[in-house]
Amino acid sequence: MKYKIALFPSEEGYAASVPGLPGCWSQGSTEAEALANIRDAIREYLQVVDELLGGAEVREIDVAV
Repeated sequence: MKYKIALFPSEEGYAASVPGLPGCWSQGSTEAEALANIRDAIREYLQVVDELLGGAEVREIDVAV
C-alpha cells in the first residue's frame, strides 16, 4: 500500500504525519529516520485498526481520484 505523508522540518529534525490516518504521527532526527519511523507508525496504526474491527465484515472499494 502507498500512503501520502506530510513531512515537516522541526527543531528536533523532522516530523511526519499521514493525512489519511488521523493521529498517525512520528518523527526522526533525519529525514530518512522520520520516513522509517512513519512506516513503523503506519504498520502499528493499521494493526490496531484490525484489532478494533474484531469480527466486523470488512470490504474494500475502489475510489477514483
